Formats: sequence, C-alpha cells, structure tokens
Amino acid sequence: MNEATRIPPLTAELGADGEEFQNLHEFVRKARANLNQNAWDYIVGAAETETTLRRNRLALDEIAFRPRVLRNVAKVDPSVELFGRKLRLPVMLGPVGALEIFDPGAGASVARGAGTFGAAHMLSSVSEPGLENVAEAAPSALRIFQLYVRGGDAFVEDCVSRAIACGYSAFCLTVDTAHYSRRERDIAKRYVRASRIRATGGDFQKGLEWRTVKLIKDKYKIPLIIKGIATAEDAAIALDHGVDWIYVSNHGGRQLDHGRGAMHVLPEITAAVAGRAKIIVDGSFCRGTDIVKAIASGADLVGIGRLQCWALAAAGEAGIVRMLELLEDEVIRCLGLLGVTSFGELDKSYLHAAAPTNLPGVFSAFPLLDIEPYRY
Repeated sequence: MNEATRIPPLTAELGADGEEFQNLHEFVRKARANLNQNAWDYIVGAAETETTLRRNRLALDEIAFRPRVLRNVAKVDPSVELFGRKLRLPVMLGPVGALEIFDPGAGASVARGAGTFGAAHMLSSVSEPGLENVAEAAPSALRIFQLYVRGGDAFVEDCVSRAIACGYSAFCLTVDTAHYSRRERDIAKRYVRASRIRATGGDFQKGLEWRTVKLIKDKYKIPLIIKGIATAEDAAIALDHGVDWIYVSNHGGRQLDHGRGAMHVLPEITAAVAGRAKIIVDGSFCRGTDIVKAIASGADLVGIGRLQCWALAAAGEAGIVRMLELLEDEVIRCLGLLGVTSFGELDKSYLHAAAPTNLPGVFSAFPLLDIEPYRY
C-alpha cells in the first residue's frame, strides 16, 4: 500500500497496534456495549415510523459510481479549503444535542478530536459544555455554532455576539424544529429525557420567521448557515436574504416523518443555488463512499451525525480521531478507484442511478454488524 492510501496511525489512547477499531462498524458495536437503552434509542431512532431515516439511506444507496481507469492516482489528496482553512476531508461533525450522554467531555471532546484530525465541528446550542467552554477547550479547531432559538431578538443577538467573540468561524440557525417530533421509542417506554424537561422557550422556535435571518445578516459579518432547507423554493428565499451556506438536512429523520431522503433533495438545491452559496448536506452519511457521492452531487461539506456519536460513545475524543482516520482512508481509496486525485476533479459524470441492493435502515451501511436496532 503506498503512502497516500495508508491508514494513519492510531492515537496513543487506542493503542499503537490499531487492533481495536479497523472498521467503522466496530465503533457501533462498542457504543452499543457502552450505552444504556435510553441513550441508544436517542441516537439510532427517529420520528414516528422512522421512514425519513430509511429514505436518507435509500437515497444514498440509489447512487452507483462510473469509474474512469488508466489514470495516475498514485497520490490522492482528499483535502479541501473552506472557511479560509484547509480541512483533511470535506467533513463537518454535525450539531448533536446532549452529547454528554455519550461522553463526559461532550462537545469539547468532539471539537478537540475534530481539531486534532483536521475536520470542522458544529456545536449544538443544546449540548454541553456550552459555547465558551468548547471554544476554550479547542481554540484552534474550525468551530461553528448552531442555535435553537429560545428567546427574542436580544437572545439571538447575544448568541451571535458570543460566537463571534469566541472565534467561531460561522453561525448556524436551525429552522426545521418548529414543533418537536414524536420520538416513539421514548414514548413507548414512557421515558422523558432530562433535556426535554429542562427545555424552555419552544414558542420562539415555533414563531421563527425570515425576519430573524435578515436581522443576523444586517447586523453581523459572520458567515450565516441555515440548517433544515429541504426545497428549492426555500433555498431561493435564503439566497435572497444573503445566506452564505445552505444546509440541506431533515434532522436525520428525527423531525418530519415521511420526508424525502437528503440525497434526493440535494440535486434541486444545487440547481437552485447555482454556485451563489455553499452547500452542506447531512442524513445517514457514514461511509467514505457516501462523502464522495455528496461532493460529486454538488455539496461542499458533509455533516456526520450518528457515526460521530457512536465513535464518541465507543472511545471518547480518541474515537472521534480514529473514526475520521478510517473515513479518510475510505475516501482516498474511493477517489483513487474512480480515477481522480482530488475532490476538485469530481462531477456528476461519475455517478449513475441504480437500484439499491439492501433494505435501508440505520445500520444498512454496515452489513457485518450484528446488532438489532429495534430490540428492547
């Protein structure tokens, strides 16, 4: 194996021999052993029938590759430049609430791991240890702050100002949570999460309108991301408001049931945006091939959610680093086998519509995994 495709060495915490985590599905198995049923259901579950979650995976599995051959791919560089920084992969560890149920370090552990590897991290406003503490824990990492609106204009302005003061590279407003969904795994157990008991100010999120987007753009220079865009119509409105990044997301299937898969939505968003803003996409992305498909389809950055949580629950900060190392190895091999040496050489000509071969599900990207997602 040449240097360009070698798996990087493990961090010291996981052991130099690298035997514990050699495949991404091994993080899932270890996380299951470490988590209680409530924490497990939180990360593997979705809203109501969990149809949107399955469609996220189905949309990825319905894309096949069209590889080119006899090209010199001895050196493959999967890095990109975004937010004025060089990233080893076009990957962002997406905003997940209550990361503290997976690891005591919560958002600080993820931010440090992302920074150590060279990926971006978006901190949820409902994850510990909070905006300032994460900035202090990972000052050199590419950090983005995501907000659920829990107050009026003064609340929003305070959060944006604090993010700027703490050196966050961008500010993200989540817009697909006007109503909290029915998480039936919890309801069936009559379990109410502590974070839901503590939550206040939900009416502000319900009343959120485009005027708040305008408020932020008019008053602040920090790049603005709108998370939860699912139609070309809303993407066009976001562009009219000067939004810098369109974040295509259905909340991992955890909000609106029977939504479209994220990769089914992405083509219409890229067409509507037409290069006037950058694009992030998330939704069941958990393999290197998934990342390559998204970038070839027009995304600039790919959000990783559940896989981030499994890695964190399996091995904390070191698990985050190792997970990203394995993703990088998968990406390098995929790009090389497609006949390209960088993401800049990719376009839609490398993709082809195809019938999926597996039933979609939260674990369908990991065929060697022997875990039943619906067992209580």
